[in-house]
Amino acid sequence: MKYQLSAVEARVIGCLLEKQVTTPEQYPLSINGVVTACNQKTNREPVMNLGEHDVQDILDALVKRHYLRTVSGFGNRVTKYEQRFCNSEFGDLKLTSAEVALITTLLLRGPQTPGELRGRAERMHQFTDMAEVESTLEHLATREDGPFVVRLPREPGKRESRFMHLFSGDVPVLAGVDDAEGPAADSLLARVEALEDEVAELKQRLHSLLAHLGD
Repeated sequence: MKYQLSAVEARVIGCLLEKQVTTPEQYPLSINGVVTACNQKTNREPVMNLGEHDVQDILDALVKRHYLRTVSGFGNRVTKYEQRFCNSEFGDLKLTSAEVALITTLLLRGPQTPGELRGRAERMHQFTDMAEVESTLEHLATREDGPFVVRLPREPGKRESRFMHLFSGDVPVLAGVDDAEGPAADSLLARVEALEDEVAELKQRLHSLLAHLGD
């Protein structure tokens, strides 16, 4: 994929996407606004403590890559920033409001289940039901210009699989219960079969004993 973002770049773009929808009256954001948004303690994972200098370097780099642009003039005494990452007249990446909500939430919080995404993205898009969330994720995972998300193997003890965005490169996929193959699975299968054989033998011995007592 041509989109390759570091963790901090993903956080910055995620914040601008979020604020564009949730607080349009405060958008575009100044450098102070971007720092505050990046370091929020809510709806962020992990929580960061970025300094203004660090954020300024990231903003400058993203402007050069045409993912952001600066806005000045018209009474603005400070430079402000707006995203050109998606749905821009200058870019190719076009997303629906549902896709923006899910991608933004993934950029800000990392891997999440469809249920978590629905609850956390509701300020940006009101999903009618879980089916809409899952169909949107499926579309993002199979788009011809993507994929933009990937389903991770379901973790042991979890009912739902998590999804992760692919704007920071491929995601290492570790074996989960959905990938129950290899030595560990073979060992478990062998133990189950041994127990089944033992139970069958005990049943046979019990039947023989009862028949003997009946005589």
